[in-house]
Amino acid sequence: MRMTWNELAFLHWPVDAGALARLLPPGLALDTFGGVAYLGVVPFEMARTRFRFAPPLPTATRFPELNVRTYVTHCGRAGVWFFSLDAASKLAVRGARATFHLPYLDARMGLDARMGLDAPMGLGRDGGWVRYSSVRTHRGAPSARFAGRYRATGAESPSRPGTLEHFLTERYCMYSQSPRALLRGEIHHAPWPLRTGEAELEECDMTRILGLDLVGPPPLVHVVDTLDVVAWWPVKAQ
Repeated sequence: MRMTWNELAFLHWPVDAGALARLLPPGLALDTFGGVAYLGVVPFEMARTRFRFAPPLPTATRFPELNVRTYVTHCGRAGVWFFSLDAASKLAVRGARATFHLPYLDARMGLDARMGLDAPMGLGRDGGWVRYSSVRTHRGAPSARFAGRYRATGAESPSRPGTLEHFLTERYCMYSQSPRALLRGEIHHAPWPLRTGEAELEECDMTRILGLDLVGPPPLVHVVDTLDVVAWWPVKAQ
């Protein structure tokens, strides 16, 4: 698959490593930086999404997405584990659940926090801020809401190996769990053009499903304007 990620924010909190490790499937080990585990909430817009050699699919080409993730290793290979991925495309949600075995969930996602959580789908800029809101609507899933805004405060600067920013972002595979096996899906893109940022969150209970609360100081924020990405079908993790 080919896709573009726009107006993305990495919002990261340090969390209790023991509590996080207990939520992982067998075969995955929690990855930490300096002994500290991190949980990420990542809002962005998915755009120009299409399968290779196939035309774009209506309603699944451009839509907001919001994921909750942590960082893992399997047989020495660092990757990402997603606890949830909320998206404003019913077709994309069902396709990703079936093909990538990822926990995608339906959500109603908003254009502008000032318009409330019933705002139309999409993202919007206001004086450099990106306003974003989401309400999970997936039948049978625990409720989850996000509302806030974020913006870049620094110039683009790719992360350096050995830094926390590099640990949190430069990962080129994702893991998922099918009924039969642990899977790994490869992804490819240029190094993240990270910009330091700030965020103002009105509501964020995306981790309620995990039994974890995001408390303490404000999150570590990095913002990315746009990035082109290629993803491959998942295979059994070896």
